[in-house]
Amino acid sequence: MCTAATYKTKDFYFGRTLDYEFSYGDEVTITPRDYKFCLRCMGEMAHHYAMIGMAHVAEGYPLYYDAVNEKGLCMAGLNFVGNAVYRAPDPQKDNIAQYELIPWILGQCDSVAQARTLLSRINLTNIPFNPQLPVAQLHWLIADQTEAITVEAVADGVMVYDNPAGVLTNNPPFPMQLFNLNNYMHVSPDDPQNRFSSQLPLTRYSRGMGGMGLPGDLSSQSRFVRVAFTKLNSLSGDTEAESVSQFFHILGSVDQQRGCCDLGDGKYEITLYTSCCNAQKGIYYYTTYDNHQISAVDMRKEILDGQNLARYPLVRGEQIFCQN
Repeated sequence: MCTAATYKTKDFYFGRTLDYEFSYGDEVTITPRDYKFCLRCMGEMAHHYAMIGMAHVAEGYPLYYDAVNEKGLCMAGLNFVGNAVYRAPDPQKDNIAQYELIPWILGQCDSVAQARTLLSRINLTNIPFNPQLPVAQLHWLIADQTEAITVEAVADGVMVYDNPAGVLTNNPPFPMQLFNLNNYMHVSPDDPQNRFSSQLPLTRYSRGMGGMGLPGDLSSQSRFVRVAFTKLNSLSGDTEAESVSQFFHILGSVDQQRGCCDLGDGKYEITLYTSCCNAQKGIYYYTTYDNHQISAVDMRKEILDGQNLARYPLVRGEQIFCQN
């Protein structure tokens, strides 16, 4: 599955892990302002904000998993299988196909507040991109440097929730994920104290016992708790290098290793890539399962007034620095 998070030091950062058993051929993709998005029900979006993110480009169209626009608004779609509900087009609504939602929001909005306005009249439709790419069951994290929201299209309609934790994983629905944090209010980064019983001489027996009680499994609910705790207690310097490094450490707390999540038939879910984008500078950093060296693509080094996508295939082979 997947995990997304926000992080704020001097600048604002947004990123995610993508956990799956295979890759569709992901690329860091920059969409300039005049690339034409031909929408299924809403006509043509010929001019919009530029954006950078991870996408599978099909038929020349960027199918974004996550992206950040030039104004610093960020968005990621994560699996929400069994709960996502999309509908037929509604003439009273703005009808947006599931795969169009990220460019629809990031192309027009410079803040979460503006995104809320668009979402208030949206109908997410069940129209697939093509017969080979069925409609993905997703929910979304949208964030800027001041607030974050979660968007879920469910049986009751399109729901928009405030997300004070600034994190998202998969199932169950977001209100249940957030409520579940009440079960971990006792967890602390401090060394534990004996509250079990005054009749027993219980003592700390090693260093590193802060965070005791955090769930350690790979389920989406456990990852939500773990990355929320890690992010909300995380400390780093304000420099770009320190902030980016710390963000990768935050998401490293929910990394999935090959062999630990067995899907059967010799398939294993792994963290295909981890991303971190400086939303204010438009720099997209990433690592892959087989390459732990951080690579970076700077949106502002491209021609943002053009019409053609800029595409960067991922550096996948391990990059090892030899010191002697």
